[in-house]
Amino acid sequence: MKPSIRSIHAADAKLTMAHLFVAFGALFIGATAGLLQTLVRTGKFTLPAGIGYYQILTVHGVLLGLVLTTFFIIGFVLATQSKTAGAYSAGERKWAWTGFILMTVGVAITSTYILLNEASVLYTFYAPLMAHPGFYIGLALVVVGSWLEGFVVFRRHARWRRENPGERSPLLSYMGVVTMLLWLIATLGVAATVLLQFIPWSLGFTETIDVLVSRTLFWYFGHPLVYFWLLPAYMCWYAIVPKIIGGKIFSDSLARMSFILFLLFSFPVGFHHQLTEPGIDPFWKYLQVVLTFMVVIPSLMTAFALFATFEMRGRELGAKGLFGWLKKMPWKDVRFLAPFVGMLMFIPGGIGGIINASNQMNQVVHNTIWVTGHFHLAVATTVVLTFFGVTYWLVPSITGRKLTASMNKLGIVQTVFWAVGMLIMSGAMHWHGLLGGPRRSAFSEYAGNADTTSWGAYQMAQAIGGSILFVGMVLMLVIFVYLAFLAPKGEEEFPVATVSEAAVPTPKVLENWKLWIGVTCALILFAYTIPFIDIVQNAPPGSQGYKLW
Repeated sequence: MKPSIRSIHAADAKLTMAHLFVAFGALFIGATAGLLQTLVRTGKFTLPAGIGYYQILTVHGVLLGLVLTTFFIIGFVLATQSKTAGAYSAGERKWAWTGFILMTVGVAITSTYILLNEASVLYTFYAPLMAHPGFYIGLALVVVGSWLEGFVVFRRHARWRRENPGERSPLLSYMGVVTMLLWLIATLGVAATVLLQFIPWSLGFTETIDVLVSRTLFWYFGHPLVYFWLLPAYMCWYAIVPKIIGGKIFSDSLARMSFILFLLFSFPVGFHHQLTEPGIDPFWKYLQVVLTFMVVIPSLMTAFALFATFEMRGRELGAKGLFGWLKKMPWKDVRFLAPFVGMLMFIPGGIGGIINASNQMNQVVHNTIWVTGHFHLAVATTVVLTFFGVTYWLVPSITGRKLTASMNKLGIVQTVFWAVGMLIMSGAMHWHGLLGGPRRSAFSEYAGNADTTSWGAYQMAQAIGGSILFVGMVLMLVIFVYLAFLAPKGEEEFPVATVSEAAVPTPKVLENWKLWIGVTCALILFAYTIPFIDIVQNAPPGSQGYKLW
């Protein structure tokens, strides 16, 4: 029998590719909706066939912010765990496929009602807007399906530890566990509001809904969602990029500690998204703002570790001086270039996040299109460009194909298009927001205001940037299809870096899951118990809501 040239077990590869197919399908539809939004906001384009602006806004947010990211992340985590911890068992794959099917069915149901214009409530689905019950039921299926896949990741890691007592677990498997653990704990909030509030309310079983409770539960989920997006990018930066440049991981223990800190500091901070909302005591808002800034610590740890890796490798290749390593990096390798550009974009993205989380500065940009620009830097550039960088090697590696020189060059072009388009569009959004340009609004809703006549240039810049991004999206889809089906057969590297010999041993306490889960739960209870009780006890009369269906 001819040996397989896939880098992981064939059955695990098929499972991963199934997730990627859904993810890139979501990219196509969601990015198209994004382009249409930027065109509408110029005031010179009208949507055809009675399509509503908030309909495509919801499509864009749900498919890119939730579907693309969640499916890609789970597929990536499954592949890296299969590579480093070993193939999944038949039973584990069965549960993973069950979860995938539930998620896909949920996406189909939710997307159907959005496309029918019966759920134009954006991806935040704030009450008192009410969508069709199918929208919420679909979301619930996505969450439940993802839980099943998360438990598969937990089980495979636990099985590796049983089979290898006393040994340090594979770093990528460990990171996958933290990522899925963060997701599972975070989605408890959105699952609670969907199952206990929105579904009964939309079905008519209850007449009212507590808006503040629903928003609080959403943002309990909404902020750690950002780190669920980021952690897989960090997995690539910590454990994949060093191998691509020919170096080694600077410190295994620092990498694991940064992931644990993200787990601890991601949850008790949701109130910083609700600073302007009444009904929450200012003390608890202040406390959660302070806790929000704690995530700066693992972010700076990551920056230190990454640039230490780059410098160490640069010096091995003869680099001298503070920035000599820049000349030694493989800039013509898209597997490095795309994630590195994503890292650079995280610098202004992180600064914007600090502004959003600061009470006084937040008042200037709250509910302006500045916030949209920030999300496009932090998620649509830092995270998505890193995901694209992963795609260039992951897809051919697990399908037994090659990343050809022509596709590598096209990938570099795609990276440039995406980065330039995002800089233009996001930059215009940031500046427009500082001038008061509203978030979530079409041009026609404020074009008649005499004070907004100077906004046209920023709207046009957003459309130009969005058009460049659309070209980048088309290029990425062409590359993905080629690598999945048309690239020549061959063996492509699945790059996994080893730890530097100079690194200190990893403390065993970092894998004491009972401890870290316990500390996480304690922080959540500390930050939310008293204010949540206060919210419920002092709740105003519920809202009847506005049905969209």
